[in-house]
Amino acid sequence: MGNPNTAIAQEFDLTKMAPIYDTYKDVENGSLIPVLQSAQDAYGYLPLPVLEDIGEHLNVPISQIYGVVTFYSQFHLEPRGKHVIRTCQGTACHVRDATRILDSLKKTLGVDPGGTTPDLQFTLETVACIGACSLAPVMMVDNDTHGRLTPDAVPKILRDYRG
Repeated sequence: MGNPNTAIAQEFDLTKMAPIYDTYKDVENGSLIPVLQSAQDAYGYLPLPVLEDIGEHLNVPISQIYGVVTFYSQFHLEPRGKHVIRTCQGTACHVRDATRILDSLKKTLGVDPGGTTPDLQFTLETVACIGACSLAPVMMVDNDTHGRLTPDAVPKILRDYRG
């Protein structure tokens, strides 16, 4: 019957990996992290067939690859939204009702922090501080900072990012 993951890998489009391997073909050691970063850029996340392909190509055990991917927060094993929303839960935002902003985001998106909307438009994350305390409460959508938020403003802001 064989390994079920191999069947998945055969169905998964791995053609995006060839140029990545070409880029790092002359790197003797230490190419795992840059290859993972490039693969994630290409696919938006790191699906199992890609991890298996990297393991075979670099001759690195999948357990070691998985250890690296789960250690670094920059890597993601699940699909992420086209837009990443980071809502600040730091002290300045907290005292200015950041909880209500988060509740509005959860209600509008239908996901909890760490979740991605079914249409893959948004991923919701909470962060300890965005560094825009004077604008509290604050959220970022991709690289755009939105401050002095109210719960009613959230759906209107997100509408501009849909599509």
